[in-house]
Formats: sequence, structure tokens, C-alpha cells
Amino acid sequence: MSLSEKQRRHLRGVAHPLNPIIMIGNAGLTDAVVKETERALHDHELIKVKVRGAEREDRDSMLATLAQRTASELVHRIGHVGVLFKAHPKLPRVMVPAD
Repeated sequence: MSLSEKQRRHLRGVAHPLNPIIMIGNAGLTDAVVKETERALHDHELIKVKVRGAEREDRDSMLATLAQRTASELVHRIGHVGVLFKAHPKLPRVMVPAD
């Protein structure tokens, strides 16, 4: 799944009022965090993830790895917060405009 810039812009707008659902702390990216992220993506499709206590390169790496391990798309990252999107295969809740 690859999102166009128009789709990313739309998803950033939809995600703006959301609060982070997943928090990555000092333990880093664990299997439990990945599993909980998969559950949250299944339930919500569009989520915010907050990474605490890491340098910029480490945050970028953790968010990219989390997106890869959950088969989701990293829509946006600003500061300590990233936005992940994964469309539900049967019941999509978040409407993404066609390209």
C-alpha cells in the first residue's frame, strides 16, 4: 500500500484531533507494543503513536520498523508523534480519497 500526497494530506487532517493510542517508552519497540499496535490499527485504522525518550534518528527508526512489522503506512511524523494507517480489509471506517 502506497499513499499519494493527496491521501497523506487528507489522513493528516483526519488524524489531527486524535490523541496518541500507543506509547513507546524506555523499553523501546517490543513485541507487546507491536501486538497492541496491530490491535489498535484493526480497531481504528488511523492511530497516533508517541515515542518517548529517544533521539530523532531512533524515533524515525522505531516508527518505520513499527509500520513495517504491522504492515501499515507511516502517514506523518512530527516531533515525538507518528501517524499510522492501515485500512481494514472488510469494514473500512476511514475514507481515503481516490487518487
